[in-house]
Amino acid sequence: MDLQRAWLERGALARLLWPLSLLFGALAALRRALYRGGILRAERVSVPVVIVGNVVAGGAGKTPSVIAIVRHLQAQGVRVGVISRGYGRTTEGCLEVQAESLPGETGDEPLLIRRATGAPTFVARKRIEAARALLTAHPDTRLIVSDDGLQHLALARDVEICVFDDRGIGNGWLLPAGPLREPWPRTCDLVLHTGDMPAFSGFRARRALAADAVDRLGTQVALASLAGRRTVAVAAIAKPQGFFDMLRAAGVELAQAVALPDHHDFKDWPLADAGTTVLCTEKDAAKLWRAQPDALAVPLLFEPEPDFFQALDAKLSSLDG
Repeated sequence: MDLQRAWLERGALARLLWPLSLLFGALAALRRALYRGGILRAERVSVPVVIVGNVVAGGAGKTPSVIAIVRHLQAQGVRVGVISRGYGRTTEGCLEVQAESLPGETGDEPLLIRRATGAPTFVARKRIEAARALLTAHPDTRLIVSDDGLQHLALARDVEICVFDDRGIGNGWLLPAGPLREPWPRTCDLVLHTGDMPAFSGFRARRALAADAVDRLGTQVALASLAGRRTVAVAAIAKPQGFFDMLRAAGVELAQAVALPDHHDFKDWPLADAGTTVLCTEKDAAKLWRAQPDALAVPLLFEPEPDFFQALDAKLSSLDG
């Protein structure tokens, strides 16, 4: 957490790490040059690829952005597939994410995407392998969306979407002195801001919690009905405080707010006392339900502005020409 704070300004810790960021930047620049020069080759698949990623380390809202984009394209009748590295999974190789998959097998974010959209979803360390496997298993797929992978230059892409939260570019320095994975500004097709205070121009998205939570069977429970109950919120996401703040803004009184490391597996989660209602994020639900079956997941309503989708549609239409 100290490092996260250090990344917001050019203070003592950031300056101490700055020489290492020069080395990081040199290596990253060399890698990009090797791809531009054709020494390393980006591989292409037979359908357009849309990359949804970021240049800032940590969660910026990529996964809800992917879900929103996939749903938008599905509503237009486009058969969409999703690929991901599957961060945090315990398995190796390339595999298809099923609705009944375990989070540890696939990674929690690909599982959330699969359950939220129903789109064919594959995970692999090399995204080109995931893309090829997806197209082999689902040859009617007409477009692939990659959850993260902006810096995964081995996969050729047709549209790049860069996602930012309220941190913007932080102190503007590269890792580890700052949050940047690569220098900004860089060329990309669309910029989407998922926070409330965009640091620079781009499209915006509205974030809010749904009025109803859901249990593991899909039954809805109104947040308003939790008044008077002892309620505990838990989040194992990049910025758990944001989840807690939205719950309180929705009128939920929290007896306790438990912040855990991003992608935490909940294997050591103690069963809550009888009479306690446990709330979690959709991302954490599949893991938490194994330890706390009566926990409630609170869906995130994520809506990019209409102009964003119009710009995306225009980009995709231009590929047909």
